[in-house]
Amino acid sequence: MTTTPQIPAPAHTQADSMLSRHFGRETVNYFSSSPLNRLSFLRSEHPFLSAALRHPSTRFVLLKDLAPLTKTPSELYLAQYDEVRNLVPENFYDKPEEDMIKDFDSRKTTANLIFLGVDETRKQDGLAWKIYTGAPFFALDVTPKGCEEQQNGANAVISAMEAKGLSFFQSRVVMSFSADDAAIYAQARALADWNTRNNYCGTCGNPTLSVNSGTKRACPPTDAARVAEGKTLERPGCNTRTTLSNLSFPRTDPTIIVAVVSTDGKRILLGRSKRFPPNWYSTLAGFIEPAESVEDAVRREVWEEAGVTLSRVIIHSSQPWPYPANLMIGAIAQVSDPAHEEIHLLHDPELEDAKWFDVKEVEEALRVGTSALGEKAGAEYKEGGLRLPPPTAIANQLIRAAVNIDSLTAKGSKM
Repeated sequence: MTTTPQIPAPAHTQADSMLSRHFGRETVNYFSSSPLNRLSFLRSEHPFLSAALRHPSTRFVLLKDLAPLTKTPSELYLAQYDEVRNLVPENFYDKPEEDMIKDFDSRKTTANLIFLGVDETRKQDGLAWKIYTGAPFFALDVTPKGCEEQQNGANAVISAMEAKGLSFFQSRVVMSFSADDAAIYAQARALADWNTRNNYCGTCGNPTLSVNSGTKRACPPTDAARVAEGKTLERPGCNTRTTLSNLSFPRTDPTIIVAVVSTDGKRILLGRSKRFPPNWYSTLAGFIEPAESVEDAVRREVWEEAGVTLSRVIIHSSQPWPYPANLMIGAIAQVSDPAHEEIHLLHDPELEDAKWFDVKEVEEALRVGTSALGEKAGAEYKEGGLRLPPPTAIANQLIRAAVNIDSLTAKGSKM
């Protein structure tokens, strides 16, 4: 049985400051506020990574076809090095990155190993490196792929884990973990997915090499596999290797998501797509386009999807969404003229329906009608009533803020 996921509550959200008094407490969404210090500047320091790899406190998040290894649907399983050594040899980080690139051979592949950061709350038994102490965390893709040696190692790890009664949690969206596990899993999944999608250079089409402990990919100038094919060691020229940005970096796709308030502040605009269950509505969302501000994207998406013209847009909070690599930028917006509230679904056919809902109906749905897609609403929910996303979704947090907009406005006006 799964437990109720916790919404992150980092200490900074409780700190008193001029900004918190004026704008209110910061909203922290599910998948964010990781307990790990990413220490991104140590990703290229192979002596550190080599020490971290084998340290007794080190833990590994294992992913197979992006599904996380779990004890239960609500708890990640964190492996130790002895459990993955069949796939990750002790000399994994022995070579510096320069030599890895110089000796590149596309016939010899390795599993995607990604340094996630250090849990500094575990200082007593953690790894001490310079001024940093804690338990290192890695993500490891154990999907059987690549060369024969890599596939054999992956299958050995998978078999051993399944023999312990563990399983890879198959779900379109995983939102059943605790707040800390969810944030760690989100980082692991997003980077594992990006590495899988970028095995080949986007400029020349040749195989790439994972560097910077899984957070960058290089297009090496040579490939020993070419010699075996009777070709020159050097690969054809590639602009990726000649420009200042001679590496491929993980992408994040910015997306807006917005709760829209009516002119009188008494109604909330919500929409539904065809894949939603009956009576299930949510906030409107869409991708930000090049050379477009967040506020402009909010106005465009709401007009395209619902035909409603917005005035003021404020940014509320954000949520990393690792399916595959979105950053949901949450906003609250309002219509300034009742004439602009009329709904038209004829521009962009993305929505099946859009409606203005009375605040009282929305408040009741927040109380009894929230659930993830594919799950049932609470016991008090009455069939036919409005249903909304769960608290782990930023849509829920935006809707809550929108129905309480009067109190937020009053708080700000006191300053």
